[in-house]
Amino acid sequence: MSYSYKEVLGNEDIQSLQNIAQSLRERILDVVSRKGGHLSSALGAVDLIVGMHQVFNHLQCPFIYDVGHQAYAHKLLTNRWEEFESLRSFGGISGFPNPKESSSDFFIAGHSSTAISLGVGVAKSFSLSGNEGLPVVLIGDGAMSSGLVYEALNELGERKYPMIIILNDNEMSISKPIGAISRCLSQAIASPFCQGVKGGIKKILQKMPDSATYMARKFEESFKLITPGVLFEELGLNYIGPIDGHNIEEIISTLKKAKEMKAPVLIHAQTTKGKGYKIAEGQFEKWHGVSPFDLESGESLKKSQSISPTSVFGERLKQIAQSDESVVGVTAAMPSGTGMSVLMEAFPERFWDVAIAEAHAVTSSSAMAQRGLKPFVAIYSTFLQRAYDSIIHDVGIMNSPVRFALDRAGIVGEDGETHQGLFDIAYLRSVPNMVLFAPRDLQSLKSAVDFAYSHSSSPSAFRYPRGEFVLGDEFESKEFILGKMEILKEGREIAFIGYGNGVGRAYRVAQELQKEGIEAGVVDLRFLKPLDSEGLKELFARYGKIFVFSDSYLLGGVGSALLEFIAQEEIKGVALKSFELKDEFIPHGKTALIEESLGLDTAGLLKRVKESL
Repeated sequence: MSYSYKEVLGNEDIQSLQNIAQSLRERILDVVSRKGGHLSSALGAVDLIVGMHQVFNHLQCPFIYDVGHQAYAHKLLTNRWEEFESLRSFGGISGFPNPKESSSDFFIAGHSSTAISLGVGVAKSFSLSGNEGLPVVLIGDGAMSSGLVYEALNELGERKYPMIIILNDNEMSISKPIGAISRCLSQAIASPFCQGVKGGIKKILQKMPDSATYMARKFEESFKLITPGVLFEELGLNYIGPIDGHNIEEIISTLKKAKEMKAPVLIHAQTTKGKGYKIAEGQFEKWHGVSPFDLESGESLKKSQSISPTSVFGERLKQIAQSDESVVGVTAAMPSGTGMSVLMEAFPERFWDVAIAEAHAVTSSSAMAQRGLKPFVAIYSTFLQRAYDSIIHDVGIMNSPVRFALDRAGIVGEDGETHQGLFDIAYLRSVPNMVLFAPRDLQSLKSAVDFAYSHSSSPSAFRYPRGEFVLGDEFESKEFILGKMEILKEGREIAFIGYGNGVGRAYRVAQELQKEGIEAGVVDLRFLKPLDSEGLKELFARYGKIFVFSDSYLLGGVGSALLEFIAQEEIKGVALKSFELKDEFIPHGKTALIEESLGLDTAGLLKRVKESL
């Protein structure tokens, strides 16, 4: 049975709303267990979203989600019950809110900590137009570790725009939350001391005569000074909470109260991540994003036998850290996703999760490098974008030897356009002093970690894909030598230059061409910055036709760097064509299907090479 927000809006039958919430959870569990997706966050936010739709018409009061993987219940209530079957599939609906998918989605939300800022923007537009609506923001506690949140709160508290912020406090983001703010929100208010004092105040008020309640109530108001509410009230917001984020009746009454205030209000709602699925309740990282699994046992149905680049990076860095105490590391709320969790367990005083604070991760690492430490910053390619000013201002200008390990480089699959790791080459290549290099397979990834460790004269960055490299163990791994490429296969007339995972793509196409009697040379560029000047000159003198393979955008990418080199060196007689991605955002779906649609699979690349020949 499907449900619509129209059946929820203004519905005063609490039992009916509870039944709807249960149906939403069942639908989420059914689809995600078969298709994969974000689970625990989506389950934990169901009751809050039902309450939001009961009190507000989302077409008049935009719902802004932070991060969007909480919003599955919203999708289901806004005419996507059947479409939900296609969740995160190629051509299907996104795992995040997306206005291109539905007018019920106000803004795309794949990265965290943007919603309050967006809400301020909406509130300003409403104020200028005389619109009586107000933005409703649902933000997770993990997102509160990002500076952008406090920039928005600072202005909101000053200007007092009507706005409702629901803080979904489940004591975690993706992994365990980091930082004093998170502890303040999730632990102080729920501590036995605070709860005991609050309970005691209530008992005193009940027993006191009316003439004495004034002082007691003043004492109750003063109690807020030692609760998390003071943080937000000092910023100029009205604070309500904490409330039970699974009690729909309490959620609705609180939202109505906040709506009537016509002011900025923060509602502190305590929830359980994974609510409604006992196996997932209270778990931290495991149930955040899942592959298909058995509903009865919770066991994954996808048993991968391959070793991931992430785990190889983590284990290699752990080996290095065991022999050198100056090696340190930082990640931003993704310890398992970046391989840093094994290092944090082994060396808790030297490897840190700084929460969703990429800029802080980068800047603090630069200071550590200036003090003689050897910092590794392990962050997804898509998330490092958030720290670009820090990379330039705090690392590049200082020429600090910070080592950037960029996980999830290239196409990442089901998370889609907000998460594709396609920009790092372009945004890092322009930074003076930066050294850029990339491994082609698991063995060369180990060599890349070794080179990053030994390179201490400038910042450096190396990228590697999600899942698997295209190449296996076809080639012996050699140590990285600064600015030197490697010729893997000799050819005649044409040559393929690959960078990172692009080397594997180049080699697979060369193998197919060889079956047709065409011998293509294959080169592992290895270093994009600095380029191998002498090696490239020799290569261009031998081959008149060059094809470039890299999991990155064409603009500012590997092909651009090589064309700039050709122009600068005034090299004649070379035709260069790059198979990097054109200037468009890449949608979600299984990586293989995305690559096939873009002509980046072996068959598609082979066809394009032959057409060019």
